[in-house]
Amino acid sequence: MDEISAAGFLFDMDGTLVDSTAVVESVWTAFAVRHGVDAAALLAYAHGRQAADTVGHFLPGVAEDERAVLVRGLVAEEVTRTDGIVEIPGAVALLEHLVAQRAPVAVVTSAPRALAVARLRAAGVPVPDVLVAAEDVARGKPHPEGYLRAAEHLGVPIDECVVFEDAEAGIAAAVASGARVVVVGHHESPVTDGLDRLGDYAGFRAAVR
Repeated sequence: MDEISAAGFLFDMDGTLVDSTAVVESVWTAFAVRHGVDAAALLAYAHGRQAADTVGHFLPGVAEDERAVLVRGLVAEEVTRTDGIVEIPGAVALLEHLVAQRAPVAVVTSAPRALAVARLRAAGVPVPDVLVAAEDVARGKPHPEGYLRAAEHLGVPIDECVVFEDAEAGIAAAVASGARVVVVGHHESPVTDGLDRLGDYAGFRAAVR
């Protein structure tokens, strides 16, 4: 596909607007090694999910207060590591075009707000007025709460929005929300069957309807 129109545009961040793969894999691989967890399994699970959910999944015996300390440490490290973070090709031009058209735009991410803003700015991607981050929801992806909340903030019915997502948990959340979903990148699973797909945004056009 090379063009789409919608009343609202909702974007995931990591892997959808910015490429932060190197930093994410470095931080989480080191965490896995420290805690005796299989790094490949952890990385496969973590993509698109809140850090607290990933830590809880792989360290189920850790008390809640200790888990919170681990998560804060992970986030603090990630916020300071922005070298090498770049846009997904065409993302900056697309967001700038939508902003110029006064299109309803939101970012819905499993990252905390400070980390999301740091990564978007590092990649040169405009930070929209509506940014639904980890601390803004009670239930993270794959639950649709984040996307439903973003549509509500924009004042646009979710079924008139399009969501751009790259990861299993996020795609499942977007599908469950009732929005139209576009898969960015190459992830394939049963949840992506029948969905529109983009490799990146180079040459892609979007219009408000």
